[in-house]
Amino acid sequence: MSSGSIYLDYAAATPVDNQVLKAMMPYFSEQFFNPSADYLLARKVKADLINARSEVAHCLGVKASEIIFTAGGTEANNLAIKGVMDQYPKAKILVSAVEHESVLSPAEKYDHVKVGVDKFGRVDLSHLTKSIDDLTVLISVMYANNEVGTIEPIKQIAQTIQKIREERRSKGNKLPLLFHSDACQAANFLDLHVSRLGVDLMTLNGGKIYGPKQSGALFVRSGVILRPIIDGGGQETNLRSGTENVAGIIGFTRALSLAQQDRTNQTKDISKLRDYFIYSLSNTFKDKVTINGSVSLRLPNNVHATFEGADNERLLIKLDSLGIMAAAGSACSASNEESSHVLLAMGLSDKDARSSIRFSLGKGNSKAQIDKVVKALQTLVD
Repeated sequence: MSSGSIYLDYAAATPVDNQVLKAMMPYFSEQFFNPSADYLLARKVKADLINARSEVAHCLGVKASEIIFTAGGTEANNLAIKGVMDQYPKAKILVSAVEHESVLSPAEKYDHVKVGVDKFGRVDLSHLTKSIDDLTVLISVMYANNEVGTIEPIKQIAQTIQKIREERRSKGNKLPLLFHSDACQAANFLDLHVSRLGVDLMTLNGGKIYGPKQSGALFVRSGVILRPIIDGGGQETNLRSGTENVAGIIGFTRALSLAQQDRTNQTKDISKLRDYFIYSLSNTFKDKVTINGSVSLRLPNNVHATFEGADNERLLIKLDSLGIMAAAGSACSASNEESSHVLLAMGLSDKDARSSIRFSLGKGNSKAQIDKVVKALQTLVD
């Protein structure tokens, strides 16, 4: 990336932190051994893998045996959903209407219900509660939205699910009722202790927290049974077969630890920059700009704006020509010509959805950069 470029798409990808890269490097060369091998140097790599699992577990306040390493968030989401639903072919899954495609797509293979959200992107708890019936076995609601940054009421949902579990037990219904949350966007800023959140399964992604891409983990609470979606040699307690990507796992672990250690400071610093960005946009464009998502229950790094009458695709191309990188929504659906399903679920018109841009901030951004971006937007939108 050139020195004059301004990157505002940290929700799509983050650069690998120098400390993370340093921790990974030995496993590409000197410590390249397969951790399943029997000789001494391989057993040393196996020990490092065990330590990494314990470190991730510590960040979540869980047991090491409850951590399954995966190749990123998409695989972890698929393992959580398919791993549960394939056991109950006549059962039902509930997902919020604003989930990432890696949740929505596998959920559509089963009997599923999309739970609505309000105009801020927050899950409708009443709709969710009414949608749970005696055949529901899995509910998946993301911790924080990847497009508009809205933080979902995970604790309240967990409490609701627990009450329904107890009611079902009293009626003799032996089907499980499990709660999964995609926390890929949350790990930089929010508390991940699952005992406080009340989730049974939780997805994490290294590529969103200054770790390597294609690294991540799925938390699986003890007692929750999953069917594997990858068969083979039985690694990861037979849930994710294949030789472990040790360098990726070490990098992910280091990135997660750094993110959780520094999340209070990161939240404070980036929140100030986000608020300055929102103020500058509102002051510059007046009633011609609308900030989407929750005002208070929002990720510290998210600014999602609708510019009245603008074409977001053309605007992004023009910004890119000026060295400013942003997004219309999820990078995973960038090639999709349809409007954002998140914005439509929140009640935006198709026209307004196509006039909206996501700016996501990170460690490399500054107030001076924000000033340049707002000035460029003023020229381009006018």
